[in-house]
Amino acid sequence: MLKNIQMIMNVFLVMLNTAFTSFVVSILAIIKFVLPFLGVKVAMSKLANKQMWLWATINLWLLNVNNKIDWQIEGGENLSKDQWYLLISNHLSWADIVILSSVMKDKMPMGKFLLKHSLLYVPFVGLACWGLDMPFMRRHSHEYLVRHPERRNDDFDAINKACEKFRRVPTTMISFAEGTRASQEKMATAKTPYQHLLKPKTGGVAFTLNAMNELLNGVVDVTLAYPENRENPFDDLLKGRMTKVVVNIKLHEIDENLSGDYFNDKTFKRGFHRWLNGVWQDKDDFLKGVYSSTSDESQ
Repeated sequence: MLKNIQMIMNVFLVMLNTAFTSFVVSILAIIKFVLPFLGVKVAMSKLANKQMWLWATINLWLLNVNNKIDWQIEGGENLSKDQWYLLISNHLSWADIVILSSVMKDKMPMGKFLLKHSLLYVPFVGLACWGLDMPFMRRHSHEYLVRHPERRNDDFDAINKACEKFRRVPTTMISFAEGTRASQEKMATAKTPYQHLLKPKTGGVAFTLNAMNELLNGVVDVTLAYPENRENPFDDLLKGRMTKVVVNIKLHEIDENLSGDYFNDKTFKRGFHRWLNGVWQDKDDFLKGVYSSTSDESQ
């Protein structure tokens, strides 16, 4: 009963924090729309990012107040808030967005996520995300694209348009390369060579990388784990049951593995596949160590 009450209170506070942030950023978005001058757009984008930082800061405070978390964060010392990054991460739970924002907020520019286009119509939240220059993805079905082949590049165009805006203000673009959460159910049926991960989808990562290539100072590779809360990390987070969060951060420099035309250069495409699959294999090996050590401790 007590845990349910705590969960209700936590949900209310998180929603209140999110609603306030959405309201403020929406106002900034309206100003940017009404006064479409470059100086105004840059100023409003910077203010929106600061509001997003405040949202993440309050969330981190709520996490620590309501949970006794053993934070195990490794890496990220050489990152800067004045540079541009592409962040790739494994995806386990809705908790990932809160954790990533909270952990990375003082290390690098506030992150932008690839969002479903339907979120654009959610009151305040959609307008706020638009104000934060987050790209909205339509993710057309194969059947739709067969009927409308001219819409095949909609998602790529959305990313490219967003990346043009990112030139104005230091930005981190976040990609959950697996495309979906690696839940226990999905892992049981997925054809994946990894023990703890789904296969990464290279196309979206490659296009974002290509669109931001001139700006990028590096690719930030984050591995997340909730070793003692693997079943329901988001629920446990809200109920005050989260006990350990593992965040491993690596920085990959932009080199020949990351600079090329993925869609027209077959040699580069094969090399990029090898590189990303190698990154995912390293993640999987890291997670094996995390989960095995947790299992040993519980015995």
